[in-house]
Amino acid sequence: MEVKQDLLAKAANKPKVARAVSPRLRILLNVVLAIVAVLFANSAYLSAITAMEWFSGHSYQNYFYQYMFLGHLVLGFLLIVPFLVFGGVHWYATRNRKKIRAIRIGYALLAAGIVVLVTGILLTRVSGFDLRQPALRSVVYWLHVIVPLVAIWLYWLHRLVGPKIKWRIGLGYLGVVAVMLLLMTVLHREDPRRWNAVGPESGLQYFSPSLARTNSGDFIPARAMMNDQYCKRCHEDAHNGWKDSAHRFSSFNNPAYLASVNETRQVSFERDGSVHASRWCAGCHDPVPFFSGKFDDPNFDMLHDPSGQAGITCTVCHAITNVNSNRGNADYTIEEPLQYPFAYSDNPALQWINNQLVKAKPAFHKQTFLKPFHKTAEFCSTCHKVHLPAEVTHYKDFLRGQNHYDSYLISGVSGHGSRSFYYPETAQVNCNGCHMPLEPSHDFGAQDFDGSGILKIHDHLFPSANTGISWLLDKPETTAAHQKFLEDVTRVDIFGLRPGGEIDSPLIAPLRPEAPVLVPGQKYLLDVVIRTLKLGHHFSQGTVDSNEIWLEVVVKSGDRIVGHSGGIDSQHGNEVDPWAHRVNVFMLDKHGNRINRRNAQDIFTPLYNNQIPPGAADTVHYEFTLPEDVEGPITVEAKLKYRKFDQEYMDFVAKANKQLGNKIRGTEVDGTYINDLPVTILATDTMKFAVAGSDIKVDNPIPKFDLWKRWNDYGIGLLISGKKQLRQAGEAFAEVEKLKRWDGPMNLARTYAAEGRLDEAVAALQRAKQFSGEKNYPEWTWAWLSGMVNREQGNLPEAINNLKSVVDGRTPEMVRRGFDFSKDYVVLNLLGQTLFDLGTQRRRQGKELEAIAYWHESAEYFHRTLEIDSENLTAHYNLQRVYSALDEPDKAQHHAELHERYKLDDTAKGNAVRLAREKYPAANHASEEVTKYSLQRRKDQTPEQANEKPAKDEEEKSE
Repeated sequence: MEVKQDLLAKAANKPKVARAVSPRLRILLNVVLAIVAVLFANSAYLSAITAMEWFSGHSYQNYFYQYMFLGHLVLGFLLIVPFLVFGGVHWYATRNRKKIRAIRIGYALLAAGIVVLVTGILLTRVSGFDLRQPALRSVVYWLHVIVPLVAIWLYWLHRLVGPKIKWRIGLGYLGVVAVMLLLMTVLHREDPRRWNAVGPESGLQYFSPSLARTNSGDFIPARAMMNDQYCKRCHEDAHNGWKDSAHRFSSFNNPAYLASVNETRQVSFERDGSVHASRWCAGCHDPVPFFSGKFDDPNFDMLHDPSGQAGITCTVCHAITNVNSNRGNADYTIEEPLQYPFAYSDNPALQWINNQLVKAKPAFHKQTFLKPFHKTAEFCSTCHKVHLPAEVTHYKDFLRGQNHYDSYLISGVSGHGSRSFYYPETAQVNCNGCHMPLEPSHDFGAQDFDGSGILKIHDHLFPSANTGISWLLDKPETTAAHQKFLEDVTRVDIFGLRPGGEIDSPLIAPLRPEAPVLVPGQKYLLDVVIRTLKLGHHFSQGTVDSNEIWLEVVVKSGDRIVGHSGGIDSQHGNEVDPWAHRVNVFMLDKHGNRINRRNAQDIFTPLYNNQIPPGAADTVHYEFTLPEDVEGPITVEAKLKYRKFDQEYMDFVAKANKQLGNKIRGTEVDGTYINDLPVTILATDTMKFAVAGSDIKVDNPIPKFDLWKRWNDYGIGLLISGKKQLRQAGEAFAEVEKLKRWDGPMNLARTYAAEGRLDEAVAALQRAKQFSGEKNYPEWTWAWLSGMVNREQGNLPEAINNLKSVVDGRTPEMVRRGFDFSKDYVVLNLLGQTLFDLGTQRRRQGKELEAIAYWHESAEYFHRTLEIDSENLTAHYNLQRVYSALDEPDKAQHHAELHERYKLDDTAKGNAVRLAREKYPAANHASEEVTKYSLQRRKDQTPEQANEKPAKDEEEKSE
């Protein structure tokens, strides 16, 4: 008993040691551990997503992920104070303890925790603070990832040398973490956009006849597609370009489109009892009211509803998730984009948080709004390739409309067309290369694309040629930007003169530096060449029925006008001379009336198509007689001019907008709209001629481009105009050959083949082959021509080898220049036809197995065409023949039906053209295969009448 009392007394007198974790400090510890538990689960989730992305190469970030990342930041910042307070108090309470190992481990654990917090702060992008140096950021990131694992190990060691571990609590702790992870996994798969979504009653059929679709068949809230100011916060330069673009003014905010689509809606409603047919327009032009469900309302307020004034917004383009086919007509899939938390909040604090999240984790934003196909021509094709369905025209299931895409795809510019006259040094692999040029920018997404050290973005103005919208909306800077883009797109060359005034008259060419002396009283034919230069598609494409591109030619002696074509009549609303040469399409309805209002529902067939292919030319003939009394030198000036819309269409636009209560910029005189849209001079050329009997000499500068190109362009213009000028084209290409260019014999082979002079074509190709060692020699063009000629001569195996070398070959030269002719479906079809013919030949020879093998191979090439152009008439026609030969009637019938769908109705077309020839004498004249434009025609004369007797000088002046 005494010993026990003695021990108790000693214990009472022993100094008390402070507890390592006091009751109050334990509360703080529990707070820290609770935050760490949630952070641990949160980090495991974030790490799992990151690991999946690393291993798969795909992004798995979504809306929930962003909330979890925000939670990670919030929890991290919440942890700082309690962790440091607990660590400081705990250190102070245990600094003199004798358990040195526990103390040292505790110090290491505290240091590890501080490292985790500091690296987390350094990785945070907030209010301009951003650790951008890649190497340093990588080191900090890996410290932030690895050190927490070290801290867990240190905590384990620290507890081993401390009080006994309570495993039940630890297991419960891990259970909570596991449940949280499971909950996060479930929530990760949820899509919050579907929680309150209401789809259209008609489902996917709501969008027809447009081919556009939402990913679910549901409507998309207009708000989700009109968040342009949100985009502007980080992409101000891109927004500034877009806000004045033609895309921005694609919808009812475009006065010209408003007039035309309003008529389409009215016609549709009167004819069908609904405006559904006009959905065909909406998939590209009016996506916001279309996808939000407002477009179908016949009483939709086009002028005042914000969705009708939205155009193609930032979100619309960037929320497209798939290009569904190569058919165009808006055949894409769009979805309501997943935004970061608080994207639509009006609260400034929450908006600030949203901005920081976007900058902290931009990968999710990029995967949502920038997909690989955005950089392809196929993406642009969804709206820049169209056909008119029966729902719109009440005629055929299919009528081809504008088609930028195929025009570009099989051109030499794209590197996919093997039959071009000219090729760039390297292929232009997408539309953006021309229409979205790089410009310096400090936008958040700007990059150093070319290694210059200058950050740039793609210009979202999409400069092209639409000077009409910008003028109507009084945006002179935008008009100027489009006009600058049009510089050097074409070239005009006053090339030759034919005394006698006939296409068969002797040619004096090339004009300059020498020029013939003109004889008063003599009749002449002046040849002017238009050449396309910086274009990857036909000139002009798009709204070719209302685009106004014409050639103005003026012949003067001093101030005296001797001849003139292509003037503007200020007395009739600034109308261009209807007898001028136009680079356009004269489109008709089924009754032979001109499509003059962009009235898509009536489009039927063209009377003529004067578009010029990329890298090609047009040769235009002008006839005049030099007056007897002319004494001084003669000056000829040729200008290629462009105005977005013609006077007839603008008069309609003005009247239609006025009826809708939307008076447009411009003036009316006596009820006629004065077309003051800007006229852009695309190209010009001038030369002078001396006149016989005058002592005044003339001097003409030599054109700055090569002589062989002048001859070649002249010949190209004659070659593609039709068979009636092939002899003259051959003469021009012979001159090119004399100048030691392969283009001469190569194009002679084209000309001879068109004339059926096959032996001469072979000889020309043999001469062309001698140039094959020269730089940029187009061996693929030679192979195509050889295949075509061999086929016509019956040398089918040789033709097949030639054509296969084009579509299946990849020579070093092709690789160097980025060319891939496997998409040239014209050559694919020719190869398929040749294989089919060889199979037919083998069957006649009794070699059935060989025939079947060739037919199967033929079908493969036609199907390759359909992968590129599923509406290709030639491929469907020949597949019908192939499968009939193979005795596969179901497949043959399938392609027969598609061929019937896509082919032209030649009988109906002939009737419309006949009626139009009677109604429009000037257009009828322009549609002739050989057209001679008179420079001395009175308003009451036809060119033929003007040619019979020259107009008097006073009459010429009035013209």
